[in-house]
Amino acid sequence: MNVKDLYIDFFEKKGHKQIPSAPIVPENNPTVLFNTAGMQPLIPYLLGQPHPYGKRLCDYQKCVRLTDLDEIGDKTHHTFFEMLGNWSLGDYFKDESIEYSFEFLTKILNIPVERLAVTVFEGDDKIPRDEVSANKWMELGISDKRIAYLGRSDNFWIAGDSGPCGGDTEIFYWRSNDDIPEVFDPEDDRWVEIWNNVFMEFYQDENGNITELSQKNVDTGMGLERIAAVLEGVDDNYMTSIWKDVIDTICDIADLPYEGNEKSMRIIADHIRTAVFIAADPAGIKPSNTDQGYILRRLIRRAIRHARSLQIDINSNWDEQVALLIINKYEKYYRELSDNKEVVLSVLKNEKTKFSRTLEKGLREFDKLVNVDNKVVNKDVAFKLYDTYGFPIELTIEEASDKNMEVDVEGFYEKFKEHQEKSRSASKGKFKGGLAGNSEMEIKYHTATHLLNAALKRVIGPEVYQKGSNITSERLRFDFPCDHKLTAEEKTEVEALVNKWISEDLKVTKNQMSKEEAIASGAECSFIEKYPDIVTVYSIGDVSKELCGGPHVEHTALLGEFKIKKEESSSAGVRRIKAILK
Repeated sequence: MNVKDLYIDFFEKKGHKQIPSAPIVPENNPTVLFNTAGMQPLIPYLLGQPHPYGKRLCDYQKCVRLTDLDEIGDKTHHTFFEMLGNWSLGDYFKDESIEYSFEFLTKILNIPVERLAVTVFEGDDKIPRDEVSANKWMELGISDKRIAYLGRSDNFWIAGDSGPCGGDTEIFYWRSNDDIPEVFDPEDDRWVEIWNNVFMEFYQDENGNITELSQKNVDTGMGLERIAAVLEGVDDNYMTSIWKDVIDTICDIADLPYEGNEKSMRIIADHIRTAVFIAADPAGIKPSNTDQGYILRRLIRRAIRHARSLQIDINSNWDEQVALLIINKYEKYYRELSDNKEVVLSVLKNEKTKFSRTLEKGLREFDKLVNVDNKVVNKDVAFKLYDTYGFPIELTIEEASDKNMEVDVEGFYEKFKEHQEKSRSASKGKFKGGLAGNSEMEIKYHTATHLLNAALKRVIGPEVYQKGSNITSERLRFDFPCDHKLTAEEKTEVEALVNKWISEDLKVTKNQMSKEEAIASGAECSFIEKYPDIVTVYSIGDVSKELCGGPHVEHTALLGEFKIKKEESSSAGVRRIKAILK
């Protein structure tokens, strides 16, 4: 039994119900591009909405984080990873949570107690020091010298500026053959964090005032890749059983050893794995120049560049070999990988073809832009090659070297940093995440999306369904399969139907039932596999019945006037509507 299965088995025996991993691309959440943690899909339940599976939950969640993209290539960072998590929604709290973590680590995984240390929240002028957690750890056998008290920047969690919050306790493992020091120093990087238990017991308002929550939650997370490295006694995540066969395959393709080529091989392994999961997601993401599509394109192209640096023939099927291995490894746990295997391979092949042309074009532009007589490729040229033609700085350096030229690398990185800062400012809201979503307008747009789906079925045909959606407080965006551009008459008819149902002030009702009962009742559902066995069905009068996590308005008159602002192509065979409520 591997760690994932051991984890689920352990927590099920402690009364937890396993919930399915949510998709990588969150539905109706414009604040983030990807699910970045196991708690993200559980936000409504952490805020008090009853979960159909009860108060004790566990899972393994697919996550993608991009904050450390530049670190990929070292021993420990990944863009895609799996997070093991268990939750208490107003049920058990600190004592039981810590006890479960300790038991799993020491009894199930057989980690020696002497290799463990912990941090707890030291408290401040508003929240007391967390002596409850510290006392529990000592009761279980952790020496007081192995407990460090840290402040808000290290051991406190809050979503945004206000919302549920609380201290956390982090568990560390001594990953070194050196003698284990008696006193725990969290600054010593030989101590590696392996598990984090967050205790949401307070609420902080916009003015910084703290009150105690009536429902106190526990949210825990343990990274699978990191715990695998600990258990297998390696300091390079890419040498664990999770990665070893992928790295070996890349070595065979390149006909090179891992030693001396680690960075490029790690990047190829990591980026192809992440690309496989993004491309297989039910959201149907394709490489593009915006949002998730931009990330997918960037990951594939970066993998191609590093394959090229290993002298791999990038026009061969090297990427397919790696992708198929990854699909075979994970399809037992994530059915969408086998269901969408051909889609994944097509995405990789098409992007590789496009990028091969881009590289050829970039080489031609290099020869046009570079003045050999100057002996230096200046920063503006280097950055234009990168920004306009997708020409990586490493390739510019390589080409310049062949012509006995140097590159103003320092100047390039100055311009690159300026570009990053501008991008960061422009998309700051896009990456906030947390518990800040679901404003009053967003809730209205959730409900309007159901009405739009129902109207499209009436006007276009029953084959219409939600292929993807995105909601902000300003508008809704809805993708649906359709083989033609909507006519003016069709758009007018859809608008009129939605507004008719709004004016009829239809009641919105919510019922919980088994997934089978929901489907038998005629409830519509996109991406059925992501839902648990007990589901929530929202009905709007007799015009719409869908499985959905909510939330929604109580009756349709609250929505106002519905107006389609734009109808366009999203991808082949898929149309996109952008609409507002006035």
